Amino acid sequence: MGEKGRRERAAQARGEAQASEKRRERIVRIVGGATVVAVMAAIIGIAVYASSTAPSTDASGLTGGIVEPDPSAALPAGVLAADSPTPFGVPYGTGSADVPVLELWEDFQCPACGKLELANGAGIAKLAEEGKVQLIYRPTAFLDANLGNDSSHRAIAAWGCAIDAGKVKEYHDTVYANQPVKEGMGFPEDRLLAFGSDSGITDAAFTTFSQCVTDGTYLAWAANTNQEFSAGEIGGTPAGFLNGEPVETAVLADPIALAELIASKS
Repeated sequence: MGEKGRRERAAQARGEAQASEKRRERIVRIVGGATVVAVMAAIIGIAVYASSTAPSTDASGLTGGIVEPDPSAALPAGVLAADSPTPFGVPYGTGSADVPVLELWEDFQCPACGKLELANGAGIAKLAEEGKVQLIYRPTAFLDANLGNDSSHRAIAAWGCAIDAGKVKEYHDTVYANQPVKEGMGFPEDRLLAFGSDSGITDAAFTTFSQCVTDGTYLAWAANTNQEFSAGEIGGTPAGFLNGEPVETAVLADPIALAELIASKS
């Protein structure tokens, strides 16, 4: 073999070695990237599970704003009874029995619920006000167990006091508009009382509202509806059901998509 042939063979060998090294590096990058993705997915999965797992229905031993469920306890004006198809739900709007039923499970401490309200809370309410859907708010307090406080129970109970004052949507919206920047900071009682004023409750009605909040009049209602959430294995919030069928959160947040879905069920 001549000198030229040896140089060509050597160059070919170097080229094959370089190509092999590049393939090895590419495989390492791919495997490494897949590992990072898998780790990130696991972290996200753990976070989602932590924020969406419902607590036990047994409230024994808990204090503050969390009490034992009591199906016979007092309910705010218009709230559905224990034997309703949607027990302890809060009806809103003018929808008749001839239109679809939209159940909306929410936790006042849930950031995703706050985002849904910001994205399409007004649109959902408008559909109910126009009688195109029977809207049933289904409050839950499952995040109290995860966050180590009782703010969701107390916020639901305070909402009940506002419902008695005729401020169903106003108080509901005010709470979500004032969610703490940091999840878990909760709602001190003075804020829950201030929300009543912000919602338009005044004079003697505000005095009655304040006493209702301070007395924890509707804490058992909060416990009852939270128990329904747990028993129904809803899993997390926000959660929507149209005529009993799950509705994707993306659809709930899209005014056009939700209106079209409701129209298709009418």
